[in-house]
Amino acid sequence: MMKKNVRLKVKQSYVKGLKAGYPLITEDAVQNISNVKEEGTIIELFDEKNTFLGKGYYGKQNKGRGWVLTRDSQELIDQSFFDRRVKKAIDLREAFYNNYETTAFRVFNGEGDGIGGLTIDHYNGYYVLTWYSEGIYTFKEEVVASLKSLVKVKGIYEKKRFAVKGKYIEDDDFVEGERAPSPLIVRENNIHFAVYLNEGAMVGVFLDQRDVRRTIRDQYAKGKTVLNTFSYTGAFSVAAALGGATKTTSVDLANRSRSKTQEQFSVNGLDYANHDIIVEDVFNYFKYAVRKQLSFDLVILDPPSFARSKKHTFSAGKDYPDLLAQAIQITEDNGVIVASSNCSTFGMKKFKEMIATAFNQTGGSYEILEEFQLPQDFKTNREFKEGNYLKVVFIEKLR
Repeated sequence: MMKKNVRLKVKQSYVKGLKAGYPLITEDAVQNISNVKEEGTIIELFDEKNTFLGKGYYGKQNKGRGWVLTRDSQELIDQSFFDRRVKKAIDLREAFYNNYETTAFRVFNGEGDGIGGLTIDHYNGYYVLTWYSEGIYTFKEEVVASLKSLVKVKGIYEKKRFAVKGKYIEDDDFVEGERAPSPLIVRENNIHFAVYLNEGAMVGVFLDQRDVRRTIRDQYAKGKTVLNTFSYTGAFSVAAALGGATKTTSVDLANRSRSKTQEQFSVNGLDYANHDIIVEDVFNYFKYAVRKQLSFDLVILDPPSFARSKKHTFSAGKDYPDLLAQAIQITEDNGVIVASSNCSTFGMKKFKEMIATAFNQTGGSYEILEEFQLPQDFKTNREFKEGNYLKVVFIEKLR
């Protein structure tokens, strides 16, 4: 269908960034963006001298008001545009499609693949499309058509993340094709995960931690006691157990985390009865562990960017050093802490400063063993630092 095109002027101080390839169109960057009323409107950006800067779509997403899709004034945002972008993304993931050991991976990563506001994940022949604004959702037909023309699709699901304040819209997420079994079993480096494509915003495993899970399994877990905090469905615990950990302890506040974690152990042929799965506020658990003088050889710390429980509010940008300081107290000497954050408001340099702060607080010394950012299938845009959000550091506590 034909979309309206609107010409907008970019304020002088934002021109350089857009020219360099910054893909997000922010409210501050554009004069009279409030004139655009309709999500999905095609917007053409010009500088004060009427030089063309880029073309994209209008869509409210967090602080953004849309994304630049092309810097070619002649390129139309039509079916063939989506075909080209999706094909390029799929070609880049060829190694994943050909890897028998891994059947869950990201096929399209938003602005990293040239269309901000859209991600596509593959789960063993099924696809999950996540829409981050109503604007991008207006192109649903084109995206679905592109996908189906390029790969064999068993079924398609979608997640709408553009409701009030970015909350997820609870809905039947099935779009077309055949429905996936529930659970659907996928593989990741030969670890099995039970995922549910139609049970809310999260399907049960975060694909961006694939390399970290493999590293824990292959290099850090053997013969170790492991504490996995904010454990969700226990994916790190399962990786550690498969790597020969003597025992894992998973702690998460959500009630469903217990049955979900038991299931992840079971689908890997592991007896969950040999492991501790605790439903508890992680902050309370740390206090309990200190009181009982518990300690672990390997502590995994992967909190959400923001978390609220009855007694605690946690914001990664502010509170990570304090949280890490508590983890340090219950880590054995020469034990390892896997410190992770998916908060997009700070980068790896700042994260390492937070690690230093935490060790200063506890008076300990440490060594950084290795670090990870997003895996290969989570392609990023060099000009858009916020998109490269994942930071994981393996830290040895020396004393």
